[in-house]
Amino acid sequence: MASTTSLAKRLLLGRPFRSDKLQHTLLPKRIALPVFASDALSSVAYAPDEILLTLSIAGAAAYVYSPWVTLAVAVVMVTVVASYRQNVHAYPSGGGDYEVATVNLGPKAGLGVASALLVDYILTVAVSVSSGVTNLGSVVPWVAEHKVGIAITAVLLLSALNLRGLRESGTAFAVPTYLFIIVIVGMILTGLFRVFVLGDDLRAPSADLVIAAEEHHLTSFAFAFLLLRTFSSGCAALTGVEAISNGVPAFKQPKSKNAATTLLLLGGLAIVMLSGIILLARATHLQYVEDPGLQIVSGPADYVQKTVTTQIAETVFGNGSILLYLVGAVTALILFLAANTAFNGFPVLGSILAQDRYLPRQFHTRGDRLAFSNGIAFLAIAAMVLIVAFHAEVTRLIQLYIVGVFVSFTLSQAGMIRHWNRLLRTQRDPERRRQMIRSRAINTFGMVLTGAVLIVVLITKFLLGAWIAIAAMVVIYGVMLAIHRHYTRVAEELKPTDERPILPSRNHAVVLVSKVHQPTLRAVAYARATRPDSITAVTVNVDDQDTRAIQAEWERRQIPVPLTVVDSPYREITRPIIDFVKSVRRASPRDVVTVFVPEYVVGRWWENLLHNQSALRIKGRLLFEPGVMVTSVPWQLRSSQDRDLDRLDRGLTRAPARGPRNRSEPPADQPGPGESS
Repeated sequence: MASTTSLAKRLLLGRPFRSDKLQHTLLPKRIALPVFASDALSSVAYAPDEILLTLSIAGAAAYVYSPWVTLAVAVVMVTVVASYRQNVHAYPSGGGDYEVATVNLGPKAGLGVASALLVDYILTVAVSVSSGVTNLGSVVPWVAEHKVGIAITAVLLLSALNLRGLRESGTAFAVPTYLFIIVIVGMILTGLFRVFVLGDDLRAPSADLVIAAEEHHLTSFAFAFLLLRTFSSGCAALTGVEAISNGVPAFKQPKSKNAATTLLLLGGLAIVMLSGIILLARATHLQYVEDPGLQIVSGPADYVQKTVTTQIAETVFGNGSILLYLVGAVTALILFLAANTAFNGFPVLGSILAQDRYLPRQFHTRGDRLAFSNGIAFLAIAAMVLIVAFHAEVTRLIQLYIVGVFVSFTLSQAGMIRHWNRLLRTQRDPERRRQMIRSRAINTFGMVLTGAVLIVVLITKFLLGAWIAIAAMVVIYGVMLAIHRHYTRVAEELKPTDERPILPSRNHAVVLVSKVHQPTLRAVAYARATRPDSITAVTVNVDDQDTRAIQAEWERRQIPVPLTVVDSPYREITRPIIDFVKSVRRASPRDVVTVFVPEYVVGRWWENLLHNQSALRIKGRLLFEPGVMVTSVPWQLRSSQDRDLDRLDRGLTRAPARGPRNRSEPPADQPGPGESS
């Protein structure tokens, strides 16, 4: 009968999948779009707010620049989408920016891209979930009072959905994502039709407010800096674009073509929705400020500032309309689901990094539902730490955002330029050369543009919190380098040499004795069965009366193995045994000593605390001694018969699955049959 834990796991995650069912989890374009694009699409829920909020620092007159800022963001979006379409065709294995930079710029550049993406994925979850809680809290006050707990619950729910597998999580997110697209596009088309076709004079709830600038006398340089800061805030709309290039292996065949088409759909929808909302905001004279209490000079005494999307919905559909509440509901929902982009991108990237020995190899293992469970769990924990540390405040988290993604954008495009240069040196077909030159031109423009945006983001957001993200990237970069050095050193030490192994000249058996009981007698019998060159039993004298009792029982039973008593005046057990084992082997370096350790096998976790502690300490210390082999001789107590052995077998025999890329041979540090991992 299954245990309670097993039943709960099956209820939450479903039945495990066989490895040969992996192809059935691959995604068609209609499911891949909501899975990978929800992050970028959800940006229309906060990117317009950030654009207008930042411009309000210079006063209402500065809103006239919002369409131009949006146009600049749209140009960057088009460029990035066009550039990444080249990436997914050239590198369809799922490495994305990391693989492009590693292959063309070297491992250090690739590791820099990877560290930037890992940080950005974690921030995506924290920002998206916190923003969703904030939007929901503006409607339901109870949520606002418990937003940290609600945000953590949302992260746990998203983790459970993704642990069930890609297809199931994609299906769960497809309906709300498509509903969000339909509702927002419908709102934009309705508003534009009423304003420009019917000629209705639509005015937003904030249109008649009188607002004051936070800075009344901005110099030309300061105003230009403000525009750059507005542009960098609006560029939050580009986060999530790179996730498709990292998730190409999750697409159905033809993978590259489907991923490129999904990229095109993502870019088009994001530009249409962002531009439409900003255009309607200008047409309805909408105003949105950074500090309502300070900047709103004249207006209703009970005025509460609503988000840009909510104000436009109220203006287009009318106050109290069911469509208004529908807009609010799907906007809050899409912000929660935006985190799903990171839950699909982070584990795949983590698996590839683990395969390249930059992360622990546990990140390369697929779980019951063929998802990279360890990567999903790590992402969830890291995001929850950020949510708690920043109290789920979007205004504090947003300043850390988008730095990492533009680092990866820029280095990836630089890598693609070198990729095309390398191919052009050997390509002679004129048509293929023209295609490569065109692709190189697209990537060159993309590198220049994203590099310029990165500089702008660093300058305008560094002191506001971007330095925290940069510091995190540096730390992750250093940790991954250290992990790689460790795995490389271990692989080098384990590499077989051409020399034939030298057989030991003699094998000395040592049986540890604490009492003369069944486990000891079994250990003695097993040690004799191995036919060693010499055999002795050893007990440590920490109490004279107990030692004499052991000697008397040993003689009474006429056990045909000599019993050696090692004195321990300070009542220590481990050190005397280690010294004795060393003395046995000291005679010849080619001798080996096999130490047989009797152990109890218990069925309950708390029983382990009451038994085997001395044996564990001794075994752990003996492992460091060269020429010493340690053999455990188990004795099963009755409680071990109640253990759920089937569940234990499933856990122990679950082998690491292959990752998204094939290798000609397994990593050198991967344990083979019979070896412990």
